[in-house]
Amino acid sequence: MSPESTSAWRRLRTHREHLSDVSIAELFAADPDRGPAMTVEHDGIVLDYSKNLLTARTVELLAEFAAERDLDSGLTALFAGDRINTSENRPALHTALRAPADDEIIVDGSDVVPAVHDVLARMGEFATRVRDGAWRGATGDAIRTVVNIGIGGSDLGPAMAYQALRHAAELDVRFVANVDGHDLAGVLRSLDPATTLFIVSSKTFTTTETLLNAHSARTWLQSALGDDAVSRHFVAVSTNTRAVTEFGITADNMFEFWDWVGGRYSIHSAIGLSLMLAIGPGRFREFLAGAHSMDRHFRTAPVLQNIPILLALLGIWYRNFWGAQTHAVLPYDQRLSRLPAYLQQLEMESNGKSVTRDGHGCAIPTAPVIWGEPGTNGQHAFFQLLHQGSVLVPCDFIGVLRPGHDLAGHHDVLMANLFAQTEALAFGRPQPDNGPAPAHRRFPGNRPSSTILLPSLTPYTLGQLIALYEHKVFTQGWLWGINSFDQWGVELGKVLAARITTEFGPDAGHAHDSSTNALIARYRKARSETAGQA
Repeated sequence: MSPESTSAWRRLRTHREHLSDVSIAELFAADPDRGPAMTVEHDGIVLDYSKNLLTARTVELLAEFAAERDLDSGLTALFAGDRINTSENRPALHTALRAPADDEIIVDGSDVVPAVHDVLARMGEFATRVRDGAWRGATGDAIRTVVNIGIGGSDLGPAMAYQALRHAAELDVRFVANVDGHDLAGVLRSLDPATTLFIVSSKTFTTTETLLNAHSARTWLQSALGDDAVSRHFVAVSTNTRAVTEFGITADNMFEFWDWVGGRYSIHSAIGLSLMLAIGPGRFREFLAGAHSMDRHFRTAPVLQNIPILLALLGIWYRNFWGAQTHAVLPYDQRLSRLPAYLQQLEMESNGKSVTRDGHGCAIPTAPVIWGEPGTNGQHAFFQLLHQGSVLVPCDFIGVLRPGHDLAGHHDVLMANLFAQTEALAFGRPQPDNGPAPAHRRFPGNRPSSTILLPSLTPYTLGQLIALYEHKVFTQGWLWGINSFDQWGVELGKVLAARITTEFGPDAGHAHDSSTNALIARYRKARSETAGQA
């Protein structure tokens, strides 16, 4: 049965019509305790969803929809390691990456938990050696800078988490992802080859962008330290031992992960090696523990008290019943500045689908466009549209109650702005206090938002936050009937790019559309002129 043919979906449509002329202000006026009543807490993480365009009945109907879509079976399949990635015939078992050592998760007749902890132990041993100076580079110098080379999930997760936890880092980490040579050149410019360690992160060790950056980094290193230096300055996170060793990295310096870990769900695997090097094995295990705490909550809490499920249902409410095409994520903590970009991949690559799990066209809208910036920067950039624009943009405001600095007054102003923005969006101001005003001075309000509060930003709470959004994404994908764990949409561009790259030579032909042919010809001309000037 498709989502829109369920009885709960039909009831939600009718219910939505009844709410057309109801405002958030009226809902608060009718229930003075609405704020606390629509606040859920788990292990220090707080979700206040009271400033949304809904009633208690709305949430009940959304929960009934989840039941009709058999969400319980989805959770069971996810945690059991069933092959819910149907197009690739794989489990999606990122939850196993943070499972305790005494858990048992059977995939194809084998318990995967011991292998997870074996890799984690190897990562810990390596990180300890690098951090305490036992691991030395080719010249005998200790490592002072780590460069993570990856792209997509091999970059966005570690880069976001490192930025968030940089205050706890004891080693400098840089990140290179873009195939644009300016990215790598800008990082290498300030580094000393003798004290630099590269982590090449690619599951297959065939990713074009990652390998081109890795080969260029290797050339840079060898030109300074000689060909034999590679084994002391490069390690890999991959599953392709042959390709890794052919590159010059010994098998002992390759850290494995598995095909049941999708790239955008891999931060808690060996893809997080750069983060472990920065914050240490102990704090990395706290990071895993926080994610596991959210896993337990997601698996066991009732729907109406389940933070990931509630966020997922809110997203479906706005996407499918209010026509919202975008969703803003607004972290009021500079350390979380990369979180919106991370969530763009997590949500849009996972649920940006128009085909169902059984291969039919999806008749309803799926993932919205995810975007955002940290507060208060965003207030001076795009909040005009949020408050007075002509589009509906549901927002997640994320705040941290206790800061990681001791600068007097800053955090009070930051948090006051967070709370003020959610209040202003919800209630607006039809008229200023001093009398009538022109229309451009009026704030209509009735703009929905949810507020997520963390007690502090630590490895543990960051792990919780990441897992929270992972499970939100899974829930929405399951309820929409799509596969959240493949990404075939990225393939065609790769194939065409590989073909076009071969057509840049002076004698190469090309047979594309007239636009692409002309663009290729223009680039070939500029390329030949540049070569002639060299």
